[in-house]
Amino acid sequence: MARANRKPLVSGNWKMHLTHLEAINIIQKLSYSLDASDPSYVDISVHPAFTALRSVQTVLDADDLPMALGAQNVHWAEKGAYTGEVSPGMLAKLNVSYVIVGHSERRQLFGETDEIVAKKVAAVFAAGMTPIMCVGETLEVNEAATTEERVLGQLRAGTAGLDPEQIGSMVVAYEPIWAIGTGRHATADDAQAVCGALRAAVLADHGEGPGGAVRIQYGGSVKAANAADLMAQPDIDGVLVGGASLDPGEFAQIVHSARS
Repeated sequence: MARANRKPLVSGNWKMHLTHLEAINIIQKLSYSLDASDPSYVDISVHPAFTALRSVQTVLDADDLPMALGAQNVHWAEKGAYTGEVSPGMLAKLNVSYVIVGHSERRQLFGETDEIVAKKVAAVFAAGMTPIMCVGETLEVNEAATTEERVLGQLRAGTAGLDPEQIGSMVVAYEPIWAIGTGRHATADDAQAVCGALRAAVLADHGEGPGGAVRIQYGGSVKAANAADLMAQPDIDGVLVGGASLDPGEFAQIVHSARS
């Protein structure tokens, strides 16, 4: 599948910010900031905290806003004695379309392993949603020049057991851990090198269909100032935006950047 057939996906990960009332305010301001034609060229997803999902869903549905609702995490089980967790079915009933899985903060701070990530990816698909599976390396790995080995290992472990159609329909987000929330970011060329290696691995393992179709995002201190250069790269099909997504005006500028 040619690059032109992969519609860019710009995702706003709000992390542990915004009450449900603040989230409503942000989503309304964002709707005013976007151009009416933006959704024709760019898929947009917003990922509030669990407590704001229902409120944001209500606004998206009531105002028929052309944005997809996303979640930041999920448990792999459909139900059970997992205090504090949220199941795939619970998210699906809120019309959640995308679920971030294996974010570096989940891996680093909460001990999520590649095996846990793989179980979550499979569970998201089973519930009819699309996973945004994150991969990325620490500063130590980057400086040791073993980035490709690390991220390709995460990719293959996280997609183990999936069929080619699932792999082609999912989203992979490359997030260098050293660039998240630090103000540092990979150069466009560096990001392309890793995203290109990820696509090449999918092509080698699963063929041209999934390899050409899978969308690969870059995440890590993405801002309006660097988004256009990143998304101009041939294997970067959008961005996973953290702090900048809390500013509706800046997030809208990033969406505009994806149109070209």
